[in-house]
Amino acid sequence: MKKLLLIPALFFSLLGVAQMDKIISSPPSPPRLVNDFSKTLTAQQVEALEQKLVRYDDSTSNQFTIVIVNSTDDYSIEDAALELGRKWGVGSKDFNNGVVILVAKDDRKMTIQVGYGLEGAIPDLVSKSIIDNTITPQFKNDNYYRGLDEGTDDLIKAAEGRYKAPENYGSRKKKGPGTLTIIIIVIVLLIVFGSGAAGGGTYVSRGGFGGWGGGGWSGGGWSGGGGGGGSGGFGGFGGGSFGGGGSSGSW
Repeated sequence: MKKLLLIPALFFSLLGVAQMDKIISSPPSPPRLVNDFSKTLTAQQVEALEQKLVRYDDSTSNQFTIVIVNSTDDYSIEDAALELGRKWGVGSKDFNNGVVILVAKDDRKMTIQVGYGLEGAIPDLVSKSIIDNTITPQFKNDNYYRGLDEGTDDLIKAAEGRYKAPENYGSRKKKGPGTLTIIIIVIVLLIVFGSGAAGGGTYVSRGGFGGWGGGGWSGGGWSGGGGGGGSGGFGGFGGGSFGGGGSSGSW
């Protein structure tokens, strides 16, 4: 009986993988930068995002693609985005300057995966800040278009070296040891080295702790060469590749 119950579960699991595989292995034709397989956005919203990203591609050759699915099923969202970016060839072959923004609406997960050539301008901490502070707060209120519109604005700023994370965002994400912990460590060190000095006259020189730096950061702007002029339709992906740089989040 248990084996019989497993058959439908296995079938739907394989079906889910097949659906995601089909999206990954079948780049849109005609090519588009914004692909909503979940029907989350209106046609007007899709077109507004498309035109913005096409203009950016035309002026810089940096290719940002938005893909919205219901679920990545048995894929992790990071693996799905990486495979999609590689198979579709997002970014140019010479500069690897692509960004994949993958949203799995029903899973309530998203990821931003950055091509090799843009990892310096959009490091993991910057993409994570954009997810946490710009995109997912809008997603929580079902404002998917606004989250993606403002999120791509921030990614463009980051690629140009103009993005500033909210003050103390990095220190909030990764806090140092607490005051009590530091006091205990200092007391233990004083006891240990104090007893050592009394017994054998050992001299120990230790550098002081410099503290954690505050303030924000900005990426060093990068553009992968000039794109074609005009503001017509998207001409197609350029054969870019990805190495795993990026961040993910949920809402």
